[in-house]
Amino acid sequence: MSFNQFTNLDFNDIRTQIKDYLRSNSNFTDFDFEGSNFSVLIDTLAYNSYITAYNTNMAVNESFIDSATLRENVVSLARNIGYVPRSKKASTASITFNVNVSAAALGSSTGARSVKLKKGVVALGAAQNGSYIFSVPEDITVTPNSNGIASFSGIEIYEGNFLKKTFVVDDSQPDAKYILPNEGIDTSTIRVSVIDGSTNTVEDYTPYQNIFNVDSETRLYLIQEIDDERYQLLFGDNILGKKPASGSRIEVTYIKTSGAPANGAQNFTFSGNLTYFQGGNELTVTSNISGITTLQASENGDDIESIDTIKYLAPRVYASQYRAVTATDYTSLIPFLYPNIDSVTAYGGEELDPPQYGKVFITVKPKNGEFLSDVAKDSIKSDLKKYTIAGIKQEFLDLKYLYVEYDSTVSYNPNSVTNSQDLYSRIIKSIQNYASSSDINSFGGRLKYSKLLSQIDNVDQGITSNITNLVIRRNMVPAYNQLANYEICYANQFHVDVDGFNVRSSGFTVSGIDGTLYLTDVPQTASSATEAINIFANRPTQLSPKTGSISIIKITENNEVKTVISDAGTIDYVKGEIILFPINITSTILENRIEIEATPESNDIIAKENLYIVLDTTGKSVLTLKEDLISSGSNRSGSNYIPPSSYTSNTKYTR
Repeated sequence: MSFNQFTNLDFNDIRTQIKDYLRSNSNFTDFDFEGSNFSVLIDTLAYNSYITAYNTNMAVNESFIDSATLRENVVSLARNIGYVPRSKKASTASITFNVNVSAAALGSSTGARSVKLKKGVVALGAAQNGSYIFSVPEDITVTPNSNGIASFSGIEIYEGNFLKKTFVVDDSQPDAKYILPNEGIDTSTIRVSVIDGSTNTVEDYTPYQNIFNVDSETRLYLIQEIDDERYQLLFGDNILGKKPASGSRIEVTYIKTSGAPANGAQNFTFSGNLTYFQGGNELTVTSNISGITTLQASENGDDIESIDTIKYLAPRVYASQYRAVTATDYTSLIPFLYPNIDSVTAYGGEELDPPQYGKVFITVKPKNGEFLSDVAKDSIKSDLKKYTIAGIKQEFLDLKYLYVEYDSTVSYNPNSVTNSQDLYSRIIKSIQNYASSSDINSFGGRLKYSKLLSQIDNVDQGITSNITNLVIRRNMVPAYNQLANYEICYANQFHVDVDGFNVRSSGFTVSGIDGTLYLTDVPQTASSATEAINIFANRPTQLSPKTGSISIIKITENNEVKTVISDAGTIDYVKGEIILFPINITSTILENRIEIEATPESNDIIAKENLYIVLDTTGKSVLTLKEDLISSGSNRSGSNYIPPSSYTSNTKYTR
């Protein structure tokens, strides 16, 4: 009789299967396995099978990039498809300082013709969580002006320690490996020089980019990550790339960085090494060095690419074949080229209304800050030129935040919840966890209403129900003291109450009109016997308006609503779009913004195109705890229990 196949890895189930197999043999049909020493042998067999099955399962899992868990294995599998995971990224800052190397300053008959900032440590910078060393990977040489002032203007410095490693090439060791011993290396700062052992000729090697124009004399090197987040250098074989000759020395310099913690460093103190040549000698500058002016605090520091990111990007970059043609290609390549990215979206101009053919629109959410700087946009555009095809123009759009606010009333059983304040804190924390989840934090993300409700309900068994209403909000930044049009897109359909006041705003002032003003809407109502027939009563029904007008109102001293401008713009309830006609806004109640809210038709909120959802847990979101009198037993009939409303009131005129 054949042995049964194992269907799981449970020890007791394996043990039972072994005994069932033995009982199927006539010699052990009535054998008492538990009461004999045979039980020890069965346990040993079951344990051995259990360990073997577990190890086999883990080994097989590590053979596929989707299921591998060890970083070395994930990196190795990504390498098989030509993907090199991103290294740790040094935080960079831009600084300026001057050096006086005139004849008078040097105490000599002539001033210096040039000043060199030696590669290595340059400055110490202070961040919120401590001080950091900043270095430069290469020498920087500056020519002084007519007054003998050498200005090191806008130089880029990298956070981290400047290190050097030297290898000696020995062809007698065919398996020689050139491994950098440190982790936390920013590979973009690696510089490789090969010094000939007999002539001391120095040749600089450059990192490999692509196979085109590579021959036996091309001086290039490749980098690959190995175990413990260290890096190995690979060189050519005199067919594809030049191979360093035996006896030569390989000098590798690089910066070992802390990554993201150093972001925000400024207030730099000079600690570098400045030299100049005079009389054939290289002398050191020790005085007449100005203080450092920070042009840009350190930014863009990042940790080494995570395992999850490698798993996500490696197959997609491979699928793009390192060319940018489809929208998916752009969303795969841009994080590969520019690591300081939290999320990216790209879509063709043909998807717009009206369409814009020959263009691809890109929106990026950086990890640090709300918007991508113009310098970063230009850098990405420049890098993309290597991968794009002719005739396609890239345009970067700043992302637009779509804020979602909640008004949640949570009912709980006071017999099960002894500390309501603790319950309140745990609910807030649970909502914040959902706000930072992958469901929301990406372009194309979606706030799933049912999941939000579940997050609240699952905080404690004492919670009996929750009624949560949502509103969506955009912040409009006005152009003060000038006539301007405004278009505010929500890309989610608005809920419409025919009485109006579906749109509410914070206060602002307008040139030529006294008092604080607000925005609201007036729906265009319609009725059609042919399109809206109540099949039960067989009579016309009012249709839900699709469009309306935007009005500007003010609240009088008697709390009455007074319309100031009846036709200030239009609203499309289906598209979720508000357009304001030319208006001269002079000031706002809130700092540099007007908040405009509306009630969504669906509580599942979607981030379309360049919109990015933010579940706002700090603004006007409200959480209220309410004792459930029915569940607690104090009012079982429910006669005194009034449930909260499931609808947003349209009697609220302003934010």
